Amino acid sequence: MTTKHTRDLSKDDFATTIGSGGIVLVDFWAEWCGPCRMFAPTYEAAAAQNTDLVFGKVDTEAQPELAAAFQIRSIPTLMAFRDEILVFSQPGALPAAGLDDLIGQIRGLDMDEVRLKVAAEHTATAS
Repeated sequence: MTTKHTRDLSKDDFATTIGSGGIVLVDFWAEWCGPCRMFAPTYEAAAAQNTDLVFGKVDTEAQPELAAAFQIRSIPTLMAFRDEILVFSQPGALPAAGLDDLIGQIRGLDMDEVRLKVAAEHTATAS
């Protein structure tokens, strides 16, 4: 359900979209989901106000492989990537103020610090 400011993502272009760098928000949704339909205008409005970011949508019914790969158990689920790193994942619809706050927090992340934390987590997991 692509709109003027959002794009549909599939298993074919998901990795390329995330790999393009910058901030990418992804809304996992389904047509039959009432909360998803209620969140859609909020997500579209945020996309219209933040045209420097990528706002993607994954229809979990049309893209079950992506939903499974990201272990989506509840929709809507919002994920945010910055510089190819997953920095946020949460089920449930956010109110407009909450989404705006989240975008501000993602913009303000110190990505060097995030990369160090990710590297430390990988080292701890590998041990």
